[in-house]
Amino acid sequence: MRKPAPETPGPKTPGNGRLAAEFLGALGREMRRGRAKRGMTRRQLAHASQTSERYLAQIESGNGNPSVTVLRAIAQALDIPAANLLGEHAAQSGARAALVDALAQLPDHRLAELTQLIETRFLPPDRADRARRIALVGLRGAGKSTLGRMLARELGYAFMELDRVVEQDFGASIPDIIEMAGTTTFRRHERAALARVITEHKAAVITTAGGIVSDRDSYALLLRRSHTIWIKARPEDHMSRVMAQGDFRPMAQNREAMADLEAILDARGPDYARAQMQLDTSGETVEQSFTKLVRLAANLPGSSRIERRDPAGGSRP
Repeated sequence: MRKPAPETPGPKTPGNGRLAAEFLGALGREMRRGRAKRGMTRRQLAHASQTSERYLAQIESGNGNPSVTVLRAIAQALDIPAANLLGEHAAQSGARAALVDALAQLPDHRLAELTQLIETRFLPPDRADRARRIALVGLRGAGKSTLGRMLARELGYAFMELDRVVEQDFGASIPDIIEMAGTTTFRRHERAALARVITEHKAAVITTAGGIVSDRDSYALLLRRSHTIWIKARPEDHMSRVMAQGDFRPMAQNREAMADLEAILDARGPDYARAQMQLDTSGETVEQSFTKLVRLAANLPGSSRIERRDPAGGSRP
């Protein structure tokens, strides 16, 4: 096992001052956000990065001044470039930088339209072929699996629960995979399973783990090759449903479970919002949410290719 990285005390030299404190505060916030986005407790991150939980708490509060090796270990555990923790971006070409600047000026409601235009005009046809795949994304407790199974039955499509596909491939449960091989290995298997599901199924309802948005490549593939709907709910609805299922991952033994859940929703929200449509299941029965979901599926871009199964055995638009 790798020897734990040494802990470096906070800045004390006269040259640091206010700017250093602001920088370390921003670093701590970025680290908390990255951890929340992946649904990792501080203890899990400490184990994965071989850094003490106490020191991680100091960094997150802005009172720790980590060395380069500590930052690298934390970034590897979060599966992100170390530069992300520093709030820095990789160098870009002039044309790419100009495009990023232009995107920053667009209102959010125009981004989906622009994405579709880019896919249609500039990507190879198979790169943006969503066929009749519908993917449900969002945090656990929103109703993805229940609604996804019902929608697949309604449409006559295959129902693919990505976590179950990964478990079958690996031969172990998701918690065991993460404990034995780590989150990075799980995400790699998840990406491979998603690619295979997309290749093998032109018509399918796919449900994903809430943390799929933390893997940029997997989520980009999902958005590009399926019609996506964000199944969302209020934090208290998420919590009550998770408790009813007896599933407390990744909040086991955490006295601040609701605060953690809200932090996860806040960190992942912008990525979930990249989905083509949203369905809020807060305070609704399964039947009410399902009725809305069927209506959304019928109105997805390119929905003329999505058909509902007829009880007599045929199909209807």
